Amino acid sequence: MSELVHIAEGVVAHANPGEQLEAFVAQGTSTEVKAYNGEVESFTSAQSAGVGIRVIVDHRVGIAHAGSLDPEVIAETLAEARNNAEFAEPDEWMELAKPDGGTPIEHDQWDESVASTPTADKVQMAIDLEERTIGADERISGIRTSVYSDSSSEYALASTTGISVSERGTGAHVSVLALATDNDETKVGSGYDVHFGPAKLDLDVAVTDAVRRATQLLGATQPASSRLTIVLEPRMAASIVGIVVGMLNGERVIKGRSPFADRIGDGIASPVLSLTDDPTDSRSFGATSVDGEGQTCSPTLLLKEGELMSFLQNTYTGRRSGFGTTANATRGYASSPGVGPHAVIMAPGESTMEELIASIPHGVLVTSMSGLHSGVNPVSGDFSVGVEGLAIRDGQRAEPLREATIASTMQKLLGDISAVGSELEWLPGGTGAAALMVSDVSLSGA
Repeated sequence: MSELVHIAEGVVAHANPGEQLEAFVAQGTSTEVKAYNGEVESFTSAQSAGVGIRVIVDHRVGIAHAGSLDPEVIAETLAEARNNAEFAEPDEWMELAKPDGGTPIEHDQWDESVASTPTADKVQMAIDLEERTIGADERISGIRTSVYSDSSSEYALASTTGISVSERGTGAHVSVLALATDNDETKVGSGYDVHFGPAKLDLDVAVTDAVRRATQLLGATQPASSRLTIVLEPRMAASIVGIVVGMLNGERVIKGRSPFADRIGDGIASPVLSLTDDPTDSRSFGATSVDGEGQTCSPTLLLKEGELMSFLQNTYTGRRSGFGTTANATRGYASSPGVGPHAVIMAPGESTMEELIASIPHGVLVTSMSGLHSGVNPVSGDFSVGVEGLAIRDGQRAEPLREATIASTMQKLLGDISAVGSELEWLPGGTGAAALMVSDVSLSGA
């Protein structure tokens, strides 16, 4: 890590008078193993390194990057960034971030087992995952994919404004897509487990989840159209929350592409829903000490009991909108800073998902959604998605359902949330999500 800091600070030391200069230096590794029929179907192992440089002169920004840390390449990249700045249009809001004086919360998200685990053991995990899944239930007829993957990343950021920070993290993941067959009908179910390193991965967690999801949908029928109450499993709830948080992106807001622009202080969701982007929570796989511009991360309250409290901002969108940054700059060395969440966490409610189900006389437990991202208009909030799941009758799981559609607006869905589950599930993208119960949902079927 100290080498990356040295490189970044070395670039900044070459700044010309009157020039703002920023260097983002990163390196990382990745491994992926896919198994099929007890053998390795594919194996990839890669290392990457690169530098991204931003130069700002008189509010004109020039950006350049290179996939190398060779000193000559870095010098050429700096020259290219300066040249690009000369031809850029001035933007009065364009400046580099300045030190914010905050004290970053340190996170221990580096697991040495990513590097120390032998490659043969990683390969065996993918093979074992497939074997265990096939043997878990006689209805499992095959495996579409069985995957082990891991990664490590480190970066350093330095600028002429006085910022010099670094961050690192690792991750490991197993996933399996199981096929369940009964009477010539086949259903698919996915399962996964994720940790900061392979040493803590539990293959049985992925196996159990995949088998349950595949087999529980066998014999599914199309439901009759009706208005009812649904329960979204945590994975499905996280997908909905992800769409909503995307609408709270400061870039979309200043471009007029969010249905919630100019709604700060308004109630946009049910009072039972509160959302916080909290990269200081070490339970989240998205936890980080600083953002992509070196700003100190802290919790950002997005929704408080349904009331819109904040948008996500980097320094540019925060300056342009007047709200200031929320330390939500996201980037890689090949891109300029964007805006995105780190670790969106739902405030848990008081009832478990099973208790929510038990309270519903007639409804649907949604276990799968299709076409969510393509089916949502991010400007108007209109959406139409296909769903599968289990009928709920008298508080009990009942027959499986397929080929149903939910069509509404994101605004109405948020307003109709009647309860939040008490159990958070930590998902690979960093979200901490619980089940959501939504009333008065229009379900289209037969």
